[in-house]
Amino acid sequence: MSDETDRPISLDKALTSFDALWSPRIVTRVNDYDVRVAKVEGEHVWHVHEDTDEFFLVLEGELHIALREPAGERTVVLPRGAVFTVPRGTEHKPYAASPTAIMMFEPSGTSTVGDRHDEIPDHVDATTGHRLGA
Repeated sequence: MSDETDRPISLDKALTSFDALWSPRIVTRVNDYDVRVAKVEGEHVWHVHEDTDEFFLVLEGELHIALREPAGERTVVLPRGAVFTVPRGTEHKPYAASPTAIMMFEPSGTSTVGDRHDEIPDHVDATTGHRLGA
């Protein structure tokens, strides 16, 4: 990430540099956290991050996040410009009815499918993030 952190990064340019869905790219790092962008459409997978919260910012489109909480299931809807943090230990499943671009903040090395998850469909990239341009 060395030369990518000494100059501004265009999120528009970052998002146009790849087409894969549910396959985040690391645009920079802040302390021990990755700042990732992803293109999403359709459903992800039910999963949970036991030891970390997961922050979402919708850059374009609309993201839905289904949550399984002690009080039952609910879905939060994030329009463009909205943010939401899924608390650690909360089972969740993001999905988008139409093409959507998101930004996430997660500790470096965090898997996109969490610590526990349902079977991973072919369209979901189980990764800790890809370098931008890779």
